[in-house]
Amino acid sequence: MTLHPQAREFLASLPAASDVEPTVEEARRGDPDLPRPAGPVVGATRDVAIPDADGHPMRLRFYVPPDAPPGPLPTLVFFHGGGWVTGDLDTHDPTCRWLTVLSGCQVVAVEYRCAPEAKFPAAPRDAYAALQWLVAHASGQGVDATRLAVGGDSAGGNIAAAVTLMARDHGGPALVFQLLVYPVTHHAFDTPSYRQYADGFLLTRAGMQWNWNHYLPDAASGRDPLASPLLAPDLAGLPPALLITAECDPLRDESEAYGRRLAAAGVPVEMRRHDGMLHAFFTLEHLFDDSHAALAHAGAALRRVLLT
Repeated sequence: MTLHPQAREFLASLPAASDVEPTVEEARRGDPDLPRPAGPVVGATRDVAIPDADGHPMRLRFYVPPDAPPGPLPTLVFFHGGGWVTGDLDTHDPTCRWLTVLSGCQVVAVEYRCAPEAKFPAAPRDAYAALQWLVAHASGQGVDATRLAVGGDSAGGNIAAAVTLMARDHGGPALVFQLLVYPVTHHAFDTPSYRQYADGFLLTRAGMQWNWNHYLPDAASGRDPLASPLLAPDLAGLPPALLITAECDPLRDESEAYGRRLAAAGVPVEMRRHDGMLHAFFTLEHLFDDSHAALAHAGAALRRVLLT
């Protein structure tokens, strides 16, 4: 393992890690010294309120590509990362803008409920409810329901994987692609990458345990395939996937194990590992050249599947 020089420089710029666990409020405030530039200009954005899985208001944010043709648009439904606890539509706004511009497709970001206020399975249920709503209201929302993909990063990748299982097992909606960026796929902390990158590489083993402890109502829920897609007994019949991972990431091995299981089940899957990169690099395009490369690759894959 050799850290990319940009990753090494980024880690050196961070304050020393504290041994004290953050509160949920502290984690959600993030680091004010790490501002993130706005993403590129898109054709249009709008927020729409819809019911979540339990009937409460939930926001969707639509990103229309520049120079979009009239009529329904092929659409990526995107679920943000943040360990099911942090993150929201605004934290991932730049990423959604980049994906919109680079793919030429519409992106719809979903404001699913987060833990600990709403524990598992609220997040995947909300995600699936959003997908169903988009299909039911496709004509009025400019969505081409025959060209739908799902995607997300980290915990959002976990939710995207869960949604593909729900769509397959509940008769739709039909999905044509899944974009999984270093997805969480297993409620376990025992892989070689978890041991090698347990501390000092941005995402830590203790941090992931903190996230899981807030997300799950009990430890047994971690064996539910909607929480741990790697434990699903059958992955056949799922949509083709692009799976992006980072070498120096505790989640690397479980993410790549999921990709291998998809391939073994006959699902077309492309796995792309970024050597020397850290977890979260995909959403830090102002810091890492590899972020631009990964975003461009994801955009090209979406364009190829959804626009041709």
